[in-house]
Amino acid sequence: MAITGAAAGRTDFGAVKIAIHRKLIQKLNLDRVTEVNREEVRREVVLILESLVVGESTPMNLQERERLAQEVLDEVFGLGPLEPLLADPTISDILVNSYKRVYVERRGILDLTSVQFRDDAHLMAIIDRIVSAIGRRVDESSPMVDARLPDGSRVNAIIPPLAIDGPCLSIRRFGHNRLVADDLINNNSLTPAMLELLKGCVKARLSILISGGTGAGKTTFLNVLSSYISNRERIVTIEDAAELLLNQEHVVRLETRPPNIEGKGAVHQRQLVINALRMRPDRIIVGEVRGEEALDMLQAMNTGHDGSLTTIHANTPRDALSRLETMVAMSNLNLPESAIRRQIASAVDVIVQVNRMSDGTRKIVNISEITGMEGEVVTMQDVFLFRKRGIRENGEVLGEFQPSGIRPKFAERMLVTGIQLPISMFELKRDR
Repeated sequence: MAITGAAAGRTDFGAVKIAIHRKLIQKLNLDRVTEVNREEVRREVVLILESLVVGESTPMNLQERERLAQEVLDEVFGLGPLEPLLADPTISDILVNSYKRVYVERRGILDLTSVQFRDDAHLMAIIDRIVSAIGRRVDESSPMVDARLPDGSRVNAIIPPLAIDGPCLSIRRFGHNRLVADDLINNNSLTPAMLELLKGCVKARLSILISGGTGAGKTTFLNVLSSYISNRERIVTIEDAAELLLNQEHVVRLETRPPNIEGKGAVHQRQLVINALRMRPDRIIVGEVRGEEALDMLQAMNTGHDGSLTTIHANTPRDALSRLETMVAMSNLNLPESAIRRQIASAVDVIVQVNRMSDGTRKIVNISEITGMEGEVVTMQDVFLFRKRGIRENGEVLGEFQPSGIRPKFAERMLVTGIQLPISMFELKRDR
C-alpha cells in the first residue's frame, strides 16, 4: 500500500512507522486482546498511537495514523500485510515469493502487488501463526507444510533450506461466496446442456473423475457437482487439507495428519480411505487422489460405493487414466497392467476435464465416458467438448462448446433411475 500525501516525500517515514509499530506491539497486552472485541482493542491502539506520535520528531496526518492503527490490528488479529488481500473477493491466489515480492491472481492473471513484509522473520511469524492454529509446525526439520485458513482457503509454506531465497507462502483462496452452477454458466465455463448431463450423472450414481492442472478449478467444480447428491445419502470426504464445503446434512469430513516432531503419527489418505469403508458411506469423495490410495478408491467404487467423486492432476482425460494407473502401481501389490486397467474401466464412468485457458478463464473442455476395454486398452469417447478457434487481439480465447454427436452408453443407466435426457442434447449441429 503506497504512502500518500506529504509523507510520501519523507525518507524517514518508514523508519518512524516501524518504530511506532514495535512500541505499540510492546505496550499492548497481547494476552488480554484475544479476550476482548476488536473495537475495544482499536480504541486502545488509537490512544497509544496518539501518545507515541507526540514524542516523535516526524508528525503523522490523520490518514497515516488510521492506516498504522489498521496495520497493528492486522498484526494482532490477522495475518499482517496479507489482510487487505484476504479481504479482496476478486483475488483467487496470494503468492508470497519472498518478504518483499507478493503476487496475486485475479481472473487467472498474475499481478505483482505493493504489499511487503518487514523481513524474513516477519514473514516467518505469519507462517507460524497460520500453521500453529491447526496444530501443525514448520521449521528446519520439517520445512514444508500444508494448512488452511478459517475460511477454508488452502495454504502451502516452504522455508529455508529448501526455499533458497527465504520463506515462501502460497494461499489458494476459497471465499465465503462459493461458486454455484449458475455462476459457471454465466462465466461460460460450460453450457446448460453440459451441466444438465453432469447433474444427471451425479444423481444416477456414476463415478466421476475430475481432471485438470493446478489452479484449473477442479475443487470448485467438485463442490458444485457434490451439491446434486441427495440429502438422504451419507457422504464421507477425505482430504489432505480440508477445503470442500458440502451443503448436505449427513457429511463426515476426514483429513490427513502429518508426522509429529519425532516423525511418527502420520495418517495418510490411503488409511483414511480404508477406514471410510468401515463407516457405512453411500458415497466417498476424495479431494484429490495422488498416490497409492487410488487402488482403494477404485476398489470402493467397484464394491457398492458407486457415485463417488474425486479429482486428479492431468492435462487430458487420457493422461488422467495413465496417472491413475501409475498411482495404483504405487500400492506395490504387483498387479499386472491388464488387471489395473480393468479395475479402472470398471470403476470410473466419467472423466471431466477442466482447463484454465490462456486468458485466465476456466472451461470444461471434455466430458468423456469410459466405455470399457478393447484388448489391453481402456476405451473412452467424448460426449461434450470445447473446440478452440483462436485468440482475439486482447487475448480472449475464442471457441464453442459442442456435443460430439455420440449418445453415451450411460444414458441407459440414467434412464433406469428415472433421468431422461433428450436425444437432441447429443446431436452435433453442423455449420450451414
